[in-house]
Amino acid sequence: MSLLIGDIVTLAALTVPRQTAATLGPDALTFAELDTAANRTANALAGHGVGAGDVVLWCAALTLRSLDVFVACARLGAVFAPLNPGLPEPERDAVRRYLDPRLVLSDQRWREADVVHHATLDGGASTFARRPVDDRAPHIVYLTSGSTGTPKGALVSHRASWLRSAPGGGTFTSGLRGPGGVVCTFPLYHYGGWHYVMEAWQHRTAVHLVPRADAGSVIDVVQRRRPSALYCIPAVWERLLDPEHHRADLRSLLHADTGTSAVAADLVERIKARLPGTTTTILYGSTEAGRMAALHDHDLARKPGSVGRPATPNALWLAADGEVCVAGPALMDGYLGAAPLTGEYRSGDLGHLDEEGYLFLTGRTREVIRTGGESVGPAEVEHALRDLPGVLDVAVVGLPDATWGEVVCAVFVLPDGAPPPTVAQVRSHVDGRLAGFKVPRRVATAATIPRTPATGQIQRGRLRELLTGPPVR
Repeated sequence: MSLLIGDIVTLAALTVPRQTAATLGPDALTFAELDTAANRTANALAGHGVGAGDVVLWCAALTLRSLDVFVACARLGAVFAPLNPGLPEPERDAVRRYLDPRLVLSDQRWREADVVHHATLDGGASTFARRPVDDRAPHIVYLTSGSTGTPKGALVSHRASWLRSAPGGGTFTSGLRGPGGVVCTFPLYHYGGWHYVMEAWQHRTAVHLVPRADAGSVIDVVQRRRPSALYCIPAVWERLLDPEHHRADLRSLLHADTGTSAVAADLVERIKARLPGTTTTILYGSTEAGRMAALHDHDLARKPGSVGRPATPNALWLAADGEVCVAGPALMDGYLGAAPLTGEYRSGDLGHLDEEGYLFLTGRTREVIRTGGESVGPAEVEHALRDLPGVLDVAVVGLPDATWGEVVCAVFVLPDGAPPPTVAQVRSHVDGRLAGFKVPRRVATAATIPRTPATGQIQRGRLRELLTGPPVR
């Protein structure tokens, strides 16, 4: 049996054609409508010369149109490449050069690129002559940052995505309760966003998209659509749990999940107090490997601070230095332009397993900062901060944070007596040059930046120890 992403919608359209597949604000699509739209779009893309293995770059404000393009690419055997439309133009151009797409679909301005506005992608016939597609071939490339900020594209196959999102293998391992569907609070240029799209469709239920992951948008979709399940990173849960929203009607929710990294026990307690009767699962995963571990509702009180036991279909273990390693059929194929991934994926996270096999995360081995589900290369942020007036030296590190997992912290060396820049001044300085999630949320000062004697490389581990110990200033 081939595990093809395009077939998920095909089967849903055959079995539950009038069931809602997706919503955005007042708009909605049934599975039958999505299936037909995807066929029309597949014909249109073929008319633009898109075929198996070709990359289609999608960069546009949130719209239901992204869904039929996503499915159409899967049916053609093309590789869908969603990109954050909020990235600065130079960064978008660098990604385009790296991806070398056959077609750019966008509502943004691009330098030296032939772009088709997604709204003008005219469909063809409502039937599509299916082509043979290998389920081990990539169907999507997720853009993430390396330690230098240079784009890296994680290639994920049909089979891997299918296994990640299938009932029993995805988020809702004990079954998705209730008919209301799933709220997706992640943007659709992020692995988390497309995971919840595919997982909802695997359960033949609706995915409810939100324009922004703020309290107002999430509350609006819950009250409008009465979904059964909601996953939020801790930062979004904090917004929803603010006392000003205590009258919001969230009673349709049966699942109230969170994660991406370790979650503070008091946040879980507050979720339970606000949403009694819901189940909560803490999920730990990555773009490269999908779900890696899960702490289920019945273990929350017994294992506070844990991200749970290793999750199928992958295997998880710790290297000699404590780094979390994963292998299995849900791994990515590798990074675009790099050697294929063979054997294991080393996550860059450090942890320990207790006597019952529950994973506790303790830190990072790599320079890449993981904040709110996004990856940030510290060298890229440092480059944008070096010309801040009065700065003699700068280093960027990730610091542990109960809300974001890690926060980006800029550490400055300043002339004697000079006042440190504020976070607001730092944000203003890099406005338009860095994506919002890359901008430092904390600022600190140091007498010197610790560096290696031979090469002058920043010793980020040592710097983190200085910052998380006694105050730097």
